[in-house]
Amino acid sequence: MSKINVKKVVLAYSGGLDTSIILKWLQDEYDCEVVTFTADIGQGEEVEPARAKAQAAGVKEIYVDDLREEYARDFVFPMFRANAIYEGEYLLGTSIARPLISKRQIEIANATGADAVSHGATGKGNDQVRFELGYYGLKPDVQVIAPWREWDLNSREKLMSYAETHGISVEQKRGKKSPYSMDANLLHISYEGGVLEDPWAGPEDDMWRWTVSPENAPDTATIIELNFEKGDIVAIDGQAMSPAQVMAHLNKVAGANGIGRDDIVENRYVGMKSRGCYETPAGTVMLKAHRAIESITLDREVAHLKDELMPRYATLIYNGYWWAPERRMLQEMINASQVTVNGRVRLKLYKGNVIVEGRESATDSLFDVNIVTFEDDKGAYNQQDAEGFIKLNALRMRIAARKNT
Repeated sequence: MSKINVKKVVLAYSGGLDTSIILKWLQDEYDCEVVTFTADIGQGEEVEPARAKAQAAGVKEIYVDDLREEYARDFVFPMFRANAIYEGEYLLGTSIARPLISKRQIEIANATGADAVSHGATGKGNDQVRFELGYYGLKPDVQVIAPWREWDLNSREKLMSYAETHGISVEQKRGKKSPYSMDANLLHISYEGGVLEDPWAGPEDDMWRWTVSPENAPDTATIIELNFEKGDIVAIDGQAMSPAQVMAHLNKVAGANGIGRDDIVENRYVGMKSRGCYETPAGTVMLKAHRAIESITLDREVAHLKDELMPRYATLIYNGYWWAPERRMLQEMINASQVTVNGRVRLKLYKGNVIVEGRESATDSLFDVNIVTFEDDKGAYNQQDAEGFIKLNALRMRIAARKNT
C-alpha cells in the first residue's frame, strides 16, 4: 500500500507504549509534523505527563483537554435517555467515547491546518471503525493514517524492540504487570486479552479496579435518591450535580457496593466474537433508575416504541454511527420522549444489586392510584367495560376457531 502525502497529522495520543511508538513512526515513515491530542474523559489516570512525553519527542503543537463534562453531558447522558444496551448486556462504555475523541481531533485538525488524523486502534477491532466513521462524518476529505494496518509491529515484543531501538522510554509499572488490554473513561473500564481470551476461564479476582466483589461488599445497604429532569439525573441525595459529577459519585458509591461487573462475549462489527469484562458502576445504576422513573412518566406506547427502537440505536453507537443521520433522527425522537421524565427514584445498593425502592413524580406521573387500587375506586373505573374490550380483541380468534370446528 503506497503512503499518502501528509504534511501535518493530529494523533490521538495517550503517552503509553503504542501511541509513543506511533508518534515516532509517523515522524519517520511520513516525514510529517505531528500534533498530539490527549483527552481526559475520566479514565482516572494523570494525563499531563503525556505533554512532557510529546515535548521530549519534539512535538510543537500539543493539546491536553479536559473533556469530562462534555463527554458526560453530550454523549453519555443522551445515550442513557434511550436506555441503550448492546446485545442485552453491554452498556457501551468504549463505544460512546470514540465519537467525542473523533470530534475533537477534527476540530484540532481544522485549527492547526492538519491534513490528516491518526489513531492507535488495531485492524481487528471496533475502534478503528468508530474513529474513522467519526472522522469522515465530520470532515469528509480528511486523510486517515491507521498504523496497525500498515506496519509489521504486530506483537508486544516487536513494539518493545522498536521502542528500545529508537530510544522511546517505556514506563515500567510497579508490582504485577497487568496482562489485560484496558480502556477506561467516566462510564466504564474494560478488560480484554490475556486469560480472558479463553471464554471458559474466569477473570482473576485482582483484575477488577473499580468495584469490590459482591461477597466483600458491605453488609449494610446504601440508600440513594436520584432526581431527574427531562430524563437526566440532576441531583443525588438532594445535592445538585453536573453530569460528570453525577457519574463520578455513582462510580464511587456503586463500586463500593460491588455493582457494575459484567463478563460478556460480544459480536464485533468486523465479524468476530470477542470476550471482554467490564466495570460500569455508574451506568448500571443510571439505567435502573432511568427505567424506574420512565415507568411512571411515559405513556405505554411511547415506552414500548422506545424499547423497540433501542436495539437499533445501541447497535448504531456500538458500530460507530454516532454522527450518522439515522442516529441523530432517533436522538431527536428520544429527547422528545423525555420532556415528562421528571421526578425522583430511591434505590438500595446492596452486594452487587441495584434495587428500586420508590419512584415518584409530582408533575408528570401517569400512575393513578384511584384507578389501579384494589379498594373501592368510587366509580373511577367501570369493570364491566372490560367485557366488550375482551370480546372485540378476541373476535379474530373466535372467527378462526369456528372455522376449525
